[in-house]
Amino acid sequence: MMKKMVMATLVGSVLAAPALAFAAAPEFMSPEWAQELCNAWNQNSTLTTKLAGSWVKNNGGKGYKVMEISDSSMKSTPPVQLEIAAKDGKAECVYGGAAKVSKLNYDYDYKMWATTHDWHHMGSPMMAMMVGRLNFKGPKMEAMENMAPFAEFLKLVKEVPATVPAS
Repeated sequence: MMKKMVMATLVGSVLAAPALAFAAAPEFMSPEWAQELCNAWNQNSTLTTKLAGSWVKNNGGKGYKVMEISDSSMKSTPPVQLEIAAKDGKAECVYGGAAKVSKLNYDYDYKMWATTHDWHHMGSPMMAMMVGRLNFKGPKMEAMENMAPFAEFLKLVKEVPATVPAS
């Protein structure tokens, strides 16, 4: 009898656990999702180390670069921003959330936009820009010199959990 009670308790706990363990993912391109993207950036060694040199230092003297991203399918959703700064010898994301900087300087800041579908099926950054899946404003030569890390960033956009509108 005791064995049956223990087994019933264990089975009940296992069945109840999934409902408690999974919080709803934030909406794609929401400030909450941008914070998760920022956290994911900091966990990606390619981004934090390969962009730690001249890329992150090209910030116009303000101490950070702005990366504004948006989804052109979601017309009523404002863009989100990441701020990337040199910190402890790495290029770290120090802010992810609602857009704070309204006037970007394209000598060092970046603006990227694509449709929901294209964000999730991007492929290589070079090809995405060539065929118009990814729209981009910013220092083009700097971006060209950093295609490998940029590809890692594009992977994060689709890998960070989010509720995504049907496209």
